[in-house]
Amino acid sequence: MKILILNGPNLNLLGIRQPEIYGTDTFESLLDKMKQIFPSVEFDYYQSNVEGELINKIHEVGFSYDGIVINAGGYSHTSVAIHDALASVTTPAIEVHISNIYAREEYRRHSLLSDVCMGVICGLGLDGYIYAVKSLVNKKEKNNILTQ
Repeated sequence: MKILILNGPNLNLLGIRQPEIYGTDTFESLLDKMKQIFPSVEFDYYQSNVEGELINKIHEVGFSYDGIVINAGGYSHTSVAIHDALASVTTPAIEVHISNIYAREEYRRHSLLSDVCMGVICGLGLDGYIYAVKSLVNKKEKNNILTQ
């Protein structure tokens, strides 16, 4: 099973950026933890501060991977283009937000991506990524049972 973890702008600063909101753990430490929890999953990780690069990555994996876990950062609230990229591919995506976007500024309380994702996890810190991967693994296992 192949899953892409796709992070958007400023998420390269996890562990040092606003630790009161995003915590002190780095994404690399989380990725190591996820590889231990899900040994049968092949993870690819990509982070970019550039909208077009995120779209290119979605196009690259969107017909061949088993899942995308996306935290588009600020682009979640502004990018019709990322929405359209996710809508254009067949790989299921789960949207993750580290903080509770509904308890933050008004402009963060709406995501343009949610309606093209199979689910949204928000406000559970970095553990949200683990829950998203678990959901994708469960979906794949259920599909395998149904097609046997």
